[in-house]
Order: sequence, then structure tokens, then C-alpha cells
Amino acid sequence: MKALILYDYPPSPGGLATQGDLLYRGLLDLGVDAQAAHFEAPQEKEWYYHWFHPDIVVGIGYWGHTPHLIQHPQRYGVKAVPWFVADGYIANYQEVLNDLPLILVTSTWVKETYVRDGIRPDIIEVLPVGCETERFIPRSRDDPKVRAVRETLGVADDQILILTVGGDAASKGAQEVMQALAKIDGEAPDWKYVCKVWPQPRTEQQNLLDLQLAAHLGIDKNMVISTGRLSRNIMPYLLAACDIYAAPSRLEGFGMIQVEANACEKPVIAINAMAFLDTMVHGETAFLAGVAQEILINEAILGEAQGFEENSRVVFSRPRTADYRASVNDIAAHLLELMRDAELRERMGKAGRKRVVELFDYRLVAKRFTEILGDRMGID
Repeated sequence: MKALILYDYPPSPGGLATQGDLLYRGLLDLGVDAQAAHFEAPQEKEWYYHWFHPDIVVGIGYWGHTPHLIQHPQRYGVKAVPWFVADGYIANYQEVLNDLPLILVTSTWVKETYVRDGIRPDIIEVLPVGCETERFIPRSRDDPKVRAVRETLGVADDQILILTVGGDAASKGAQEVMQALAKIDGEAPDWKYVCKVWPQPRTEQQNLLDLQLAAHLGIDKNMVISTGRLSRNIMPYLLAACDIYAAPSRLEGFGMIQVEANACEKPVIAINAMAFLDTMVHGETAFLAGVAQEILINEAILGEAQGFEENSRVVFSRPRTADYRASVNDIAAHLLELMRDAELRERMGKAGRKRVVELFDYRLVAKRFTEILGDRMGID
């Protein structure tokens, strides 16, 4: 097999870039002849088509990236297979997608979303995102790199560190976590809640709203929103520094950091919906809070990035799920149980790592990828 992998290359620290890079590296480890290119680099992609002659072009993204990941290689007679996440609905490119022999998606929920919005179920296969299980490992609190993380965040040795990581905190369920912490503050051991977010204009505005909520709830002294840039190098130590990884995301097509937290032997609090039904096991590797609310939309304003004229109003034939909200009461109960019981945290963390190693190691994902292409497209 000769495979060209299209993603945000060279990889930024973001989820889609990491997803693509781990597939690329996993294929190389298997001895597959693979190359990588940026998905929005038409000249470089064409260059690979002409000299590399790939059997398959695999593009990592979502349905709005169809022109870059599918239509561009098809113009040069190259077979394309996308590996997609979902953002709640599929508003365009159904005809292009339905003409494909194979679409890979990151979870059963993503598949259900594509099928609901008109994509043939028989061409969709679920392929989970890989995890670097040799880097995301359990580490002692006394590891100097782990200790340094806690020190830079202002977390004392005797405090329970609850962590959420994302482009912004609210989309990962941080506001629900804050409300839960306010409920149990008088009963829980001493704690610090850290939200690590990515610096960008929309996040700056959301940070202000989140800090206002924390002040309103009276927990602002126990709350840290860290906005600096991070590379992937520090992520294993950031996760190792926490005691509980809490991210009951409002919209999640896989939940890479939740899986990485489990790989570091950290218990996870997530939501009983979407990709977490694939990646987490309630009561064993994570606590999955119930769905308190499902946010539906009847229309959306889309633009050129999604294949429409700018500011196009798209009305859906039936309401689409924009995101979910986890039960604050459930989160509070799960947090309190974990915060009070170190042995429970350890037991769930160990179960989480075992599951990640068995199912989500990036080399296993790459092997599964080659098996799917062999079975579905005859590409060996």
C-alpha cells in the first residue's frame, strides 16, 4: 500500500492534527509506504500525486473539508477515503460522500450523525483515534516534571487537581463542572479546578464568561484558567499532574484527551452520550453523567468553508442536535465520590489504561486501518 495522509501537517497540537499524525506514524511503524501533506496545500498534494502515485489518499477532517480531502485527489484520478469527525450535522456534500466506496469515522455516534443526514450506512466504518500509550503513562506525583506542572499552576500537594483541557473550556463542559463543584464545595476535600485553553479571540471572550460564572458561584479562588500555548511535549505531564480529568463535553466526536487521561491512569468524568459510549465504561474507567439537556437547532448560517455562498441560511427538515448539557447533579455526585476516595481513583485509572492499551494504541489503530482498506477496497 502507498498512502498519502492529508491533515494539518506539520502537526499543530490540535486534535485533528494529532489524529492524522498518529495514523501516519502508525502506518510507518507497520512498514507501509506512507507520506504526509497539509490538506490545504494543493501544489504539494499534486506533487505527491505525480511522483508518489498513492493507492489511496486519506484525509482527516470533517464534512466541510470535502473539497480539500476528497474532490481534489479525485480530480487527479486518485482514490480518496476521508476519516471524519462530526460537528452535529451534515449540511452539504451528501452526493459526493455517497459516491465514495468508504468513509471512516471516529465513533459510532459520528456514524449515526452521518446516516441521519443522508449518508449511506454501508459505506461507513468506525475507526477510533489512536493514543501514544508509551508517552501517556502513569507517573508519580514526585516526578519532577509532574511536580513542576502543579507548581506552575499554583496547586498545592494536598489539593485535589481537577483538570479540563480544550480549545475553550465551556465546550468541554467546564461550566457544568463549575456548577457541580459549587454544590459540593462544603463537603469536598481541598481542591483546585484548572481549565487549560488555547489562546484565540473566541476563547478570550469565553474565558471572561467562565470567570464571571466562577465568581458568581463563589469558587473563583479555587479556579484557574490557563491560556498559554502548549506543545504536545507537556501534555502527558499535565494529565499526570491531575487527580481527576473532568470534561463532560457538549459535543464530542471521539474525546482524545479523555482517552489520553485514561492512559495516564486518571479517572474521567464525561457525559453519557456521543463518542463516550465507545471510549469510556461507566463505573469502570469513567463516570458518565446523564444528559440533562439536548440543544436543538432548526437552521444554521454557513459559508464558503462549508460549500455555500457566504452567510447562507440553511433550514433543516427536522431539528439537529447542536450540543448536549450534562447533569450538574450527576457530575457533583461523581466528583465528590472520586475526590473522597483515592483508592477508587486509582482503580478506575488502572482500568482505563488497560482499556486504552487494548483498544486505542495508535499502532493497533493503524493496523485496523490497513485491514479495513484490504477488506473494503482490496488495497494491501
